[in-house]
Amino acid sequence: MALVMVVDDEVRIRDLVRRYLERDGHQVLTAASGAEALDIARSAALDLIVLDLRLPDIGGEEVAREIRRGSDVPIVMLTAKIDERDRIAGLETGADDYITKPFSPRELVLRVAAILRRGRASAVDEPASYGGGLMVIDETRRQVHVNGHAVELTPTEWGVLLALAAQPGRVCSRYELINRVRGYEFDGYERTVDSHIKNLRRKIEPDPARPTVVQTVTGVGYRMGIDRDR
Repeated sequence: MALVMVVDDEVRIRDLVRRYLERDGHQVLTAASGAEALDIARSAALDLIVLDLRLPDIGGEEVAREIRRGSDVPIVMLTAKIDERDRIAGLETGADDYITKPFSPRELVLRVAAILRRGRASAVDEPASYGGGLMVIDETRRQVHVNGHAVELTPTEWGVLLALAAQPGRVCSRYELINRVRGYEFDGYERTVDSHIKNLRRKIEPDPARPTVVQTVTGVGYRMGIDRDR
């Protein structure tokens, strides 16, 4: 059972999402405003947040940015905005996923379950070192260290990194990468993986403007640019 916060100023949507999540076995807290959501996020050990972008006081993007300053809790955004640039802007605040209104509550529950599975998945392998010790990935503890410093990743960033690190040097297309990471069929907006790559690079690259760890292969996708140490 996960503790999920649902943030939406429409009581009908809050109650609908709450009922579906509770039916799936989760405990649910609700908030009607950005300020209320931030108060709950500071005091409760949340496992995931479902966050509407259009709130009466503080925009959902700003709420997500504020939460990201101190937490890597997964965030699923609800948005009535249909422009892809708006969705990408939301993902670049650190959100893991988004759903466009009107939406299927069953689909939302499936996406929440997929994100929670990614966050809890672990392996039995020993920590893997890459690039002569530049980066160490410990799947069992779900930890990443870059130059000896711990780096906090969201579940989606973690999934992207693991997918690329599994086969250093192999190019993954955007479509392949986002579907492997999310764990379910995506709706065609595979370009949104660029937002997660951008966020990941800010955290793990020595120089995000000149990435060497996660490299772009123009017209194809991405690859891990450093080898696993032997």
